[in-house]
Amino acid sequence: MEIYLTAAEASGDKLGASLMAALKRKHPSVKFSGVGGDAMAAQGLASQYPLSELAAFGFADVIRNYSRIRRRIDETADAIVASKPAAVVLIDSFGFSFQVAKRVRARAPEIPIIKYVAPQVWVWRQRRARAMRPFFDHTLALFPFEPEIHRTLGGPPCTYVGHPLLEEIAKLRPGPDDLARRETKPPVLVVMPGSRRSELRSLMVAFGEAVSILSATHGPLEVVLPTLPFIEAEVREAGRSWPIAPEVVVTDEEKRKAMRKARVALASSGTATLELALAQVPHVGAYRVRWWEAAIARLMVKVKMALLPNILLNERIVPELLQQDCTAQKIADAAAPLFETGDARARQIAAFHRIDAILATPEPPSERATAILLGIIAKRTAR
Repeated sequence: MEIYLTAAEASGDKLGASLMAALKRKHPSVKFSGVGGDAMAAQGLASQYPLSELAAFGFADVIRNYSRIRRRIDETADAIVASKPAAVVLIDSFGFSFQVAKRVRARAPEIPIIKYVAPQVWVWRQRRARAMRPFFDHTLALFPFEPEIHRTLGGPPCTYVGHPLLEEIAKLRPGPDDLARRETKPPVLVVMPGSRRSELRSLMVAFGEAVSILSATHGPLEVVLPTLPFIEAEVREAGRSWPIAPEVVVTDEEKRKAMRKARVALASSGTATLELALAQVPHVGAYRVRWWEAAIARLMVKVKMALLPNILLNERIVPELLQQDCTAQKIADAAAPLFETGDARARQIAAFHRIDAILATPEPPSERATAILLGIIAKRTAR
C-alpha cells in the first residue's frame, strides 16, 4: 500500500510525520511518496522537491512566485496520477491542495483524496467548503467546532481528529525545575516571529525594538528565538541588530525546552500561540501585513479575534496587536505586566488550563486520522 502526502508548511511537515508514524504502526509495509520536509523524511519520505519551495510565502509572495508554484502543482498531480496510490493526503495550504486535487480528480477519479487541516472557512472565504466537495472525499479537522461549520456550508464529510499539539503536551508542560526557572532572574523571553518570510520582514524589527524596551524596564533578559533551518540564516542576520543577542534554536526539542522555562513570549499569530498556551506561557500575539493585504482581509475576515487561544476560549485572553497596533511600544507595554506576579499573568495561565478540555479527544489525533484514512481506503477498495 502506497500513500501520497504533501505538506506545504513546517507545521504540515510535522503533521504528516505523525500520520506516517501511525500508519506504519498499523501497516509496517506501507510506502510513502510525496512532498515534505525533514520530519516526513525521518519517517521515510523521499520528497519530490523541497518543501521550502512551497513554504514561507505570504499572499504577495504567492503572486510573485505563481508560475513556479503552478509548475509544482502540475508536477505533483502528474506524480500522483502516474503512481496511483491507495490514497492522497493533502496537508495544509488550501490553495495548493485544492489545485492538486482538481487535477487528480479529473484524471484519476478512483483515487481517494483526503484534506488534512480543514481550511479556516470560519475566518474567511466560506465558499471554499462547498467548492471542496467534488474533489475531496473527507476533511480532517484540527478544531472541534469545524465539522459542523463545514457541514452547514456544504463541504465534504469532515471529522474532528484533534490538534497534533495534543500529542506533545507532555513535552511542552513545565516540570518542577522549569517552573522554578520561570521564577528566577534573568527571565527567559521566547520570541517566535513566524516561519513565513513576509512575517519575518514585518515582525523581526518590531520584536527586536520591543526587546530593547523590555530590557530597559525589566533588566537583563535571556532571549531565545526558535526558528526553522531554511530561514535560520535570515533570522540570525536580522537578530544581529537586537540590543540583546537572541539564542537562535532550530530543533523542536530546543524550542520546547525554551518554552518550558519561559517567563513570557512574543509570537506571530498562528500555531505558535496555541503551542505557547499549551505550554502555559503568558504571551502577546502580533501580526502585520501590507496595507492592501489588510484592506482585503477587513472585507473578507469573519472572526473578531485572530489568535487561536482567544478563538478557542471565545474570550480575548491574549493581547492581539495587529496592523497599526503592531508597534514595538505597544508590544512591550502588553508584555510588561506578564513578567510580574499579578492578575495579568495569572489570568492567562488560568485560561490556558481550560484549553485542554476544549481540545480533548478519546485517542491521539494521528491514530484517529489513520483510522479514518484506512476506512476510506477499505471502502474504495471494496467497490
